[in-house]
Amino acid sequence: MNATTDHDVIVLGAGIAGSMLGAILARQGASVLLVDAGSHPKFAVGESTIPETLVTLRMIAERYDVPEIATLTNTKFLMEQVNTSFGVKDHFGFLLHREGEEPDWREAVQLSTGGGVYKTSHLFRQDTDTHLFHAAVRHGCVPKLNHLVSDVEIEDDHVAVVGTDGSRITARYLVDASGFRSPLAAKLGLREEPSRLKHHSRSLFSHMINVRQDEVLGHTGDQCPPTRWYDGTMHHTFDRGWFWVIPFDNNPASRNPLVSVGVTLDERKYPKNRDLTPEQEFFELASRFPAVKRQFENAVSVREWVSTERLQYSATRSVGARWCLMSHAAGFIDPLYSRGISNTANVVNVLAHRLLGALREDDFTVERFEYVERVEQGLLDYNDALVNASFISFGHYPLFSAVFRVWTLGTVFSANRLQAAMMRFRRTGDPEHLRALEDHDHPGLWWPDARYLELLDAVVEQTSRYERGEVTGDEAAQYLFRRLSSADFVPKPFGFADIEHRFLRPTPGRMVSLLKWALTEAPDDVRDLYLGPVTESLKGLVAGRRPA
Repeated sequence: MNATTDHDVIVLGAGIAGSMLGAILARQGASVLLVDAGSHPKFAVGESTIPETLVTLRMIAERYDVPEIATLTNTKFLMEQVNTSFGVKDHFGFLLHREGEEPDWREAVQLSTGGGVYKTSHLFRQDTDTHLFHAAVRHGCVPKLNHLVSDVEIEDDHVAVVGTDGSRITARYLVDASGFRSPLAAKLGLREEPSRLKHHSRSLFSHMINVRQDEVLGHTGDQCPPTRWYDGTMHHTFDRGWFWVIPFDNNPASRNPLVSVGVTLDERKYPKNRDLTPEQEFFELASRFPAVKRQFENAVSVREWVSTERLQYSATRSVGARWCLMSHAAGFIDPLYSRGISNTANVVNVLAHRLLGALREDDFTVERFEYVERVEQGLLDYNDALVNASFISFGHYPLFSAVFRVWTLGTVFSANRLQAAMMRFRRTGDPEHLRALEDHDHPGLWWPDARYLELLDAVVEQTSRYERGEVTGDEAAQYLFRRLSSADFVPKPFGFADIEHRFLRPTPGRMVSLLKWALTEAPDDVRDLYLGPVTESLKGLVAGRRPA
């Protein structure tokens, strides 16, 4: 620590991002002040995890020796070490709805995430965020809650935070993890106006009780997916929008009766009805879709509804000399695909070791943190491209099914890539295996491979052409499925390229087929991504367990 400042690092925002980073820095010996305008517990959405989230959190926990972070990677750990308020997430599910019509059971897709190495959950954020905040304090962070910041100062040799109470606290570096209302973004004029982001959406959300389950859909027997809709993150999609249903009460061991509920929709097609309350507007929207209306007909909100303006915002820069805008302070796209915590963990991972090195060497130049900037901007741009394409395709089932598979492919490969690096790190103890994950040309892309980027570009091109009326939805979908079918790196046994294969599940038989494909047909680099992680996942499935 430099004795000329009060602390090494000031972190603005004591939510999941700031608390995670603060815990890491303090655990490694830095003096950290953790500032927040509010206090815990605090309401937050972004409760759904994906396999990439879990592997990245495990990586951070082991890399920086903060075991409390790993608690979030397993429902069993959460129930034992935090409390009994968490739901299970056995799938990502999407079902198409049209106004005034019952949903067609054939217009559904589902990615199972419920077995093997990766066990995704529904995180009750007020409890997970409090858990991480307490971990940060336990590891040495100095907490300063209910503290309003009126100004920030960035100088050549220090930074300072000025409170509305007149206090002035100095440090060697400032991280702003406070979200959209970032004091640092406001002070430095970093908000991009107008934003370069293509996607448009606004949102209404709350927590509810008495949300009905699968019976509202009216589907029976073979019309039902292999995994109950209520046992995962349910997406009721419609033209240019989607409802979410994220239960915390679908876990037999949970004592939490709440369900996270919301709708996100293109504000250009669905402008806000300012004559209605947010709750009234939500129910009016739900009433347009018979099955969605039934799901919420007896539901009761337990808190005030939140109604947003356009969700998308971005920053012209996210790093500078002695400062960083982290995660949601730098920008946001949409809750679709549950990338919020993954993006946060990704940024924490690449920022933490650079900041620890900067503190040791007293070097806070922009060049040291340039990769963090590339990651944050890449996360925004790639996610913007995917989500915008998804909203365009929502109303046309075959086209969305193709987009869904390209997203799924990248998600699976991303988790495998991280897991393979983790396995090498665990065998050797050498953090170079984790640092080597940064050696690529596409920071921010979940699977940073040129072949996958070509597929994502094809999704953007075809959905854009469909939006402009240059091709039909069927033509765009057929083109994308042909690309998936002809790509030698796409695992054929999993059903990515088969539109009739609507439910992607890693059953033991399918995992054996994947191993055979990896050994006999896959390109060398893809084989390496599959063999270790798939073998470990298969062992877990056969044994009926979910490895930590």
